[in-house]
Amino acid sequence: MTENRLEAFERMLLDVQAQYASATERLQDLKAQGRERSVTFRQLLGEKLSAQRMLTLYEAYGLIEPMGKAEGE
Repeated sequence: MTENRLEAFERMLLDVQAQYASATERLQDLKAQGRERSVTFRQLLGEKLSAQRMLTLYEAYGLIEPMGKAEGE
């Protein structure tokens, strides 16, 4: 059971990290187009903040390194 839970956590972590990266990239594209007031921009911002909150919780519990901290530091 423990190995399955660890594998599930690792898959979830990768998914949340991918969602965060994707939302960040798409937000940058929309911002470059001057679409900061669009519904799409606001939805993506909500997705990014949700993913960021999950990653912050992982950090708080010591499950991952703090965001922005390079490996080996």
